[in-house]
Amino acid sequence: MSAKKTPKSTPLVKKAAPASTARRSSVSVATAVPLIFGKRNYIFWGVGMGLVVIGFLLMLGGGMPDKDTWDPSLIYSFRRITLAPIFILAGLGVNIYAIFTRSE
Repeated sequence: MSAKKTPKSTPLVKKAAPASTARRSSVSVATAVPLIFGKRNYIFWGVGMGLVVIGFLLMLGGGMPDKDTWDPSLIYSFRRITLAPIFILAGLGVNIYAIFTRSE
C-alpha cells in the first residue's frame, strides 16, 4: 500500500493592489435631510401606542379561581368587553392622526 500525497494548497488570499494604481473614490459629504415626521408627530405616536398598551393590559386576566367553576362575569366583564377595545381603537385613531398630521 502506498499513501497518496495530497498537493499543497495555496492560500485564497488576494494581494492588494499597490497604492499608486488603486482607484481613489471621491468622498461625499452627507447633507442634513429633514425628517418626515416632527417632534409633535412622535409625541402623538407615543400617546397612541400607550393607549393601545393600556387597552391590552385591561384585557389581561380572566382566569377562574377554581378549575371546577365557571364564572362568566370574569370573562365577559365590562372592562374586557367594552373598555379595553375603546382604549385600543382610540390609540389606533391617535396613531393615524399622528401619521397624517403635518409636522411643524
